[in-house]
Amino acid sequence: MYEEQRPEQRPEQRSAQRPEQRPQERPEQRADRPEHGPLAGFTVGVTAARRADELGALLQRRGAAVMHAPALRIVPLSDDSELLAATKQLLHEAPDIVVATTAIGFRGWVEAADGWGLGEDLLDTLRGVEVLARGPKVKGAIRAQGLTEEWSPSSESMAEVLDRLLEEGVEGRRIAVQLHGEPLPGFVESLRAAGGDVVGVPVYRWMPPEDIGPVDRLLDVTVTRGLDALTFTSAPAAASLLGRAEDRGLLPELLAALNHDVLPACVGPVTALPLQARGIDTVQPERFRLGPLVQVLCQELPSRARTLPIAGHRVEIRGHAVLVDDTLRPVPPAGMSLLRALSRRPGWVVARAELLRALPGAGKDEHAVETAMARLRTALGTPKLIQTVVKRGYRLALDPVADSKYGDD
Repeated sequence: MYEEQRPEQRPEQRSAQRPEQRPQERPEQRADRPEHGPLAGFTVGVTAARRADELGALLQRRGAAVMHAPALRIVPLSDDSELLAATKQLLHEAPDIVVATTAIGFRGWVEAADGWGLGEDLLDTLRGVEVLARGPKVKGAIRAQGLTEEWSPSSESMAEVLDRLLEEGVEGRRIAVQLHGEPLPGFVESLRAAGGDVVGVPVYRWMPPEDIGPVDRLLDVTVTRGLDALTFTSAPAAASLLGRAEDRGLLPELLAALNHDVLPACVGPVTALPLQARGIDTVQPERFRLGPLVQVLCQELPSRARTLPIAGHRVEIRGHAVLVDDTLRPVPPAGMSLLRALSRRPGWVVARAELLRALPGAGKDEHAVETAMARLRTALGTPKLIQTVVKRGYRLALDPVADSKYGDD
């Protein structure tokens, strides 16, 4: 569920995003453009329960490898006594205002009422009240039922909905609020503090996934830095992943990974709250949608990649691959470990013993370094990028100008 609210888009932003206004590429520009996408060589984790396929496809289309593990599941409450009781209460004493927060939730409410034989009664009741829709998707769901919303904020912000209600005055008025899986923080409390009679309509709930295995594998890969970024599209998913890490005793390792090596990307500020409460800074798009979320990753991940001039080549070290002069070279995990260890001190000799410690599960045999190094050189396609220094170790063949610059640092 994407409970984020989108800020109002400025006209210049909208016009900048129209495909027909983009400059046309000349054939020679297209020929020079690398074939790989901006996320090629990076691995991105997806925690979404809904629309995960859409998010995964957007990431893969831009070259990313995707690891999906839904951190929660949405459980409809069509047979839930709490939803039935709230519906009957509103039919018995009609509300003055109904706030519809999500399209899936509103549809689920009507479908559940139909199942109880109360569908027509519910729609008749809603026709006579003021219906507020949080955004365009909810408006579509409302209109599909033959209803018309009274108002919807251009920002899709629940804060703007709250401001409107408080400005109009809610004292003595009954307000039905369709909840979206978890209580809306501060929204219901503010209405009640202003004198409103609020009835929550819980259409579905967040629950842990039935199969926790994928989540555990995602956690394991995250803490071992096998991911470059981890995406979140709902606050419950973020809270669920943190909770599972805590249950397994991995919370300190997860927080360390997200604070230093694995980029946490949230669809918006509400989603980021559980992470921020743990001291984790996140990146977020200006528009709280999947497309802009992917675009943020397309900007952030390449900008964080290490780029070095080595042996006359431009080498960019990504998550599980290396760009050598814009040619994407997939590298085995052991090779990437060695390359990162070498790149931490570019141009300097790194001893075999130190490289051995960088290899995951390599043991004490330095022959493992030689084997992994041979495979790394083969994967890079340019063996001269890494020099062997007899009886000492290995070094990146940093170009002379760059070598002096790094030597001064």
